Amino acid sequence: MSTGRTALEPGDLTEMASLKHWGDLPDSARAAHLRESVAVDCGWGRLLFGQTFTEADDLAGGMLREHEGQRDVALYVRDPHVVLSRAPHALFLDPSHTFRLNLEADELQPPEKNGVEIRPAQASDQKAINTIFQARNMVPLSDGFIATKTSDPVVTILVAQERASGTILGVVMGVDHKAAFSDPDNGASLWALAVDKQAKLPGVGRKLVESLAYRFQQAGRSFMDLSVIHDNREAIALYTKLGFAQIPVYCVKKKNPVNEKLYIGPPSKRSLNPYAQIIVDEARRRGVTVEIEDRAAGLFTLSLGGRLISCRESLSDLTSAVAMSRCDDKTLTHRLLARAELKVPAQAIVNKDEDALTFLKSHQRIVVKPARGEQGRGVFVDLSTKKKVLAAIKKSRELCDQVLVEEFVTGVDLRIIVIGGEVVAAAIRKPAAIVGDGVHTIIELIDKQSRRRAAATGGESMIPLDEETERAVLGAGYQLLDILPADTELEVRKTANLHTGGTMKDVTGQLHPKLVQAACDAARVLNMPVVGLDLIVKAPNKSQYKFIEANERPGLANHEPAPTAEKFMDLLFPETRTNASGPAHA
Repeated sequence: MSTGRTALEPGDLTEMASLKHWGDLPDSARAAHLRESVAVDCGWGRLLFGQTFTEADDLAGGMLREHEGQRDVALYVRDPHVVLSRAPHALFLDPSHTFRLNLEADELQPPEKNGVEIRPAQASDQKAINTIFQARNMVPLSDGFIATKTSDPVVTILVAQERASGTILGVVMGVDHKAAFSDPDNGASLWALAVDKQAKLPGVGRKLVESLAYRFQQAGRSFMDLSVIHDNREAIALYTKLGFAQIPVYCVKKKNPVNEKLYIGPPSKRSLNPYAQIIVDEARRRGVTVEIEDRAAGLFTLSLGGRLISCRESLSDLTSAVAMSRCDDKTLTHRLLARAELKVPAQAIVNKDEDALTFLKSHQRIVVKPARGEQGRGVFVDLSTKKKVLAAIKKSRELCDQVLVEEFVTGVDLRIIVIGGEVVAAAIRKPAAIVGDGVHTIIELIDKQSRRRAAATGGESMIPLDEETERAVLGAGYQLLDILPADTELEVRKTANLHTGGTMKDVTGQLHPKLVQAACDAARVLNMPVVGLDLIVKAPNKSQYKFIEANERPGLANHEPAPTAEKFMDLLFPETRTNASGPAHA
């Protein structure tokens, strides 16, 4: 996309704003050229074009008819202060800026693919699109929406698909104003831009914006507008670079739970980590009082009706110290699950180096890890040589005096969350990986992917540039300074831990009944009210498994949009339970 001239020069702002052109039209011309009171169904809600409403009362009334669970938007509102005065307790002025790209300034080109194909959305894409929306806390599309829009000239939906895997990485929606209401300004707008938090390829959002702009330019539109929250500096910088400029156009929305954070005032700058915040937010939604004890540690106390429960993220007073010790000690976890006839890999304690070498001789490929620890620290996977095993033992001993060796089990890494004896969520965990573009070196791609993972997780997930990362790259036949061929995927870690850049894909609805039963049995054996169980499986819909370990403080935020926080609050304060947080697997 050309960036030679900005979309608008400073003196052009008032001249180019849609409101001026509409105001210049006499009533007879308005009636002849356009529809009035236009509201376009966008699947997540309606887009109301404020300039097509002749009276503030009509526009305010239209906004008040917003459906439950939807998010309506009124843009190009001529007199927002007057509209707000008609329903001051129900409506608010959205704190977003409107930016415009002048499609008449330069001839645009479709973006380079570089591993990503941008194409029109198909009905079969809707599930993947809604998963991305929900992970971004956006309203999902209504059932069957895309199927009704495949030939609609008003709404265009594009998806970004990874060419190597076929995975949907992002989505953008465009609305053609000319097709919607014979817009005399000949405009278009961009909506609902979302990129998968776990996308391995860079620049997906930019490609979607460029592709939509190119399509609108080819259709003869004069400009493309978009709305962006005022403090999203990264997005604003990107739009400015692409040639967008801010215009004086305003947006009105209805107050609802989706928009709440936009009108209740700025949050505290001293925020909790994502794993504590998701629980605190759910507690406050239910009227449970929250007292923050220590933000850095994720410690808080919840109270309702005289009942107080202290929590550290998902670890609460309901988990006894003895139960916690069953999970903390990996050898004890292993023994208890094996005694209950649940399947576990072979394991041994390393009292001296010869013990590990004897175990290696028996199993050929092994894992070395500390007996206690979390977040994947000190875990070395798929070791097959004496030198690598001894080096891993030395590293693990720096974290814990007792070191374990374990049979390396091949398969898929599965995390299952059990709360109150029920499986609430399950996700396939994959190690950190990059996809080549034929331009950047492996170390550059790792840095880019690490920054994207950090941004998507509030700094909780990053790819370390350490010996383990270098070992994974060398093991695949590459050097860190090599340029990775286009569309080539490379795993740069051996373990699928989220804190080292791993990703998760929800498979709750695919679980084999035997996996559900095994997870519930394991939680019962460990006497854990809340637990994250790590298994290696053939596939989530197959019955074969082996338990690897149990986590007494699983990160519930990692499993959105599964109702993990809702189920946690159901456990702590069952009197606040709603039908919306019913069990996933009883």
